[in-house]
Amino acid sequence: MFKLPISSISRSVSRSLSRVQKRSLNIASRPSDLIGNTPLIDLGGILEKHGVDVSKGTRLVGKLESLGPCSSVKDRLGRSLIDEAEKEGLITPGKTVLVEPTSGNTGIALAFIARERGYRCILTMPESMSVERRIMLLSLGAEVVLTPKEKAVPGALAKAHEIIEGLNGDGYMLQQFENPANPKIHRETTGPEIWRDTDGLIDILVSGTGTGGTVTGISQYIKGSQEHGCDPLKPEMKTVAVEPMEQMLLTEAKGGEKIGTQGPHRIQGMGPGLIPKVLDLDLIDEVVAIHSDEATEITHDLWMSGLPVGISSGAIVAASIKVCKRPESEGKFVCCVIPSFGERYFTHPMFQEIKEKAESLTKQPLPEPFDNTEFGFATPRG
Repeated sequence: MFKLPISSISRSVSRSLSRVQKRSLNIASRPSDLIGNTPLIDLGGILEKHGVDVSKGTRLVGKLESLGPCSSVKDRLGRSLIDEAEKEGLITPGKTVLVEPTSGNTGIALAFIARERGYRCILTMPESMSVERRIMLLSLGAEVVLTPKEKAVPGALAKAHEIIEGLNGDGYMLQQFENPANPKIHRETTGPEIWRDTDGLIDILVSGTGTGGTVTGISQYIKGSQEHGCDPLKPEMKTVAVEPMEQMLLTEAKGGEKIGTQGPHRIQGMGPGLIPKVLDLDLIDEVVAIHSDEATEITHDLWMSGLPVGISSGAIVAASIKVCKRPESEGKFVCCVIPSFGERYFTHPMFQEIKEKAESLTKQPLPEPFDNTEFGFATPRG
C-alpha cells in the first residue's frame, strides 16, 4: 500500500483547515456594509409597567435600528439614496457635492457614507437639533448650516436649494422626502427582516414618521404592493403611524382633528412640518399623536430598563403601549421600530436634570495608605 509521509499529511490537513477558516470569515469591507439585520427585543416589561396584562398574549417587540453603524434607522436610507444615485450616474465621487436638509440622523448617515466614498457633503438643519448631532456631522467631515427652528425642515429645505444654486451645477440634492429610494430600502431590507424574525406573526406595525419611508416600505412589503412587485404576505396587518401631538399634520390629512396648541415640539426625528411625498397615507390605518412630555417619560422608562434610546423611540413605544392596552389588541403581536440610540441626545431638555447632577459630582478621598493631600484634599484622609 502506498503511504504518504507524515509531513505531507500534516501540510495537507493544514491547508484544508486554512481553507475552511477562510470560508468562515465574516468581515465587512466598508462601514456601510454593516447596515441592516438589526435584532428584535422583547418589550413586555414596559407593557407590564404600564398596566398591560401580557398573560392574555399581547406581545410587543422593538426593532433596534439604534444598533446600526451610525446608530439609527437612517443608516439604511443614507446608503440607499447614495447607492441609487450612483447606479443612475447622477453623482460622482470627488466632483459632486451632496446637499441635503435633515433633522440630524439622515445627515449623519449621509455624512459617514459620503466620507467613505469621497463626496463633499453640506447639510442644512433646524437650529433645534442637538449639539451631539452637530458634533457627529462635523467629525465626519460634513459642513453644517443651521436654519431657524420656527420653519423646521421646510426652512432647511429652502436653504439647501439656495446652496445648490450657488454650486454651479456640481451640487446634488438626494431629496429624502420624495426619493423613491427611501421606501425601497425598507421594502427590500427592513420589511423582510421583520417578517423573518417575527416568523410572520406580526399583527400590528408601529412606526414613527419623519420622511415616511420606513413605515411605507415595511407596510408595502408585508401588506403587499402590486406596483412594486410585493405579493401580500399579511394584508390585514395594521399600520400605526406616530407623530408629535404638537404637530398633527398626518392626523389632519387622515381626516382627524388636531389636539391642543400646534407648533414646535421636542421629538427630534419625527414631525418634520410637512407631509413627505414618499409617505403612502393609504397604507396607514391609524395615526397616534404623542406629546413631547409623554415621549420624554417613556424614553426615561426605556433607559431605566437598560435600553438607551432617543426621544422618538420613546414616542413610538408610548404609542405602542396605547395600542396594546386596547381590548382588541389582546393576543396580538406588535412590532415597533426603535429608530436611534440615546447617546446622541444628551443636550436635549429631557437630560437637563441628569446633566446638572453629572456636573455637580465631586471626587471622593481614597482609603489608606493614600495621602489625599496629594490630590487636593485638606488632610491625608480627606
